[in-house]
Amino acid sequence: MMLPARHYVSDHTRFIRELLEKKPELAQEQRKGRAIWWDKEPRDLALGREMDAGRVPQAAYVYWNE
Repeated sequence: MMLPARHYVSDHTRFIRELLEKKPELAQEQRKGRAIWWDKEPRDLALGREMDAGRVPQAAYVYWNE
């Protein structure tokens, strides 16, 4: 019976590891970029919920008026 290679590393994994070795600051830049778009403070989320509550429902097909 043939066992899978336990020490196999894919090309993609090798590429990412080499990239992080060459540019260790990349992880910090990634966290900074994530904070801009995804990581929000609870007060920002509450404001978003408040704004969502005031939305007017949109018709299913907006290009057709009857």
